[in-house]
Amino acid sequence: MRNTAKLTTAVLAAGTLTFGLTACGSGDDSASSDTSGPLVVAASPTPHAEILDFVKDKLAKKAGLDLEVKEFTDYITPNTATEDGSVGANYFQNQPYLDDFNDKRGTHIVPVVTVHLEPLGLYSHKVKKADALKSGATVAVPNDAVNEARALKLLAANGLITLKDGVGNEATPQDITKNPKDLKFKEVEAAQTPRSLDDVDAAVVNGNYAISAGLKPATDALVLESPKNNPYGNFLAVKKGNENDPRVKKLAKLLTSPEVKKFIEDKYQGSVIPSF
Repeated sequence: MRNTAKLTTAVLAAGTLTFGLTACGSGDDSASSDTSGPLVVAASPTPHAEILDFVKDKLAKKAGLDLEVKEFTDYITPNTATEDGSVGANYFQNQPYLDDFNDKRGTHIVPVVTVHLEPLGLYSHKVKKADALKSGATVAVPNDAVNEARALKLLAANGLITLKDGVGNEATPQDITKNPKDLKFKEVEAAQTPRSLDDVDAAVVNGNYAISAGLKPATDALVLESPKNNPYGNFLAVKKGNENDPRVKKLAKLLTSPEVKKFIEDKYQGSVIPSF
């Protein structure tokens, strides 16, 4: 039986509020030294929680790891819960997103081990090729800074727009220097991008949300990120100071095992790519 806690939106909001009330008293030297009990890991449902459930069901017991998985559907609460100690680790994000989050929220989350890449893709219910988008088409993009920049760089890499030279992980539509199709951009929460497909001409969707919505990135995306030299690998992360927790070390080793690599390759068929 899956020992997974699925949290409602109300609970997620309460968790965020709790962090807001307690964060002032936290710092990077306040990581928990208690390593008894299960390691509770916050994760996005797909593919992160699925990968963790495989570890829990198939590998953890033999390794002497008591693992509990909590699913979150947003990109904020897993980090705030890790910061305030509600969970011991999280698995859902990439380095540019974490850097931006720590900088803006004053958190102290650090990566432990990179596990996989979920290629970002452009999807549409209205056209079958990216170059078939009509002039003035509306494209939905994630509204958080890092994923919006990532979406724009995907479009630029495939010739749909041109971005200002040297623009990095803070690119916005204002950094577009050439837009031959006069594309319009609709900024929506990352989790809502698949749902926006009926209302826009195309949408750039994060891999985990694409899979959750029944899309197959490897075959359904009009264009897809290349895994080569890609900085957006997803990793196991903890609050600074907890990197040497023996439970975290066990989980890091299991997440980069041959068994997990085979599980990812077999289950996701190129829509999720092992990074080890």
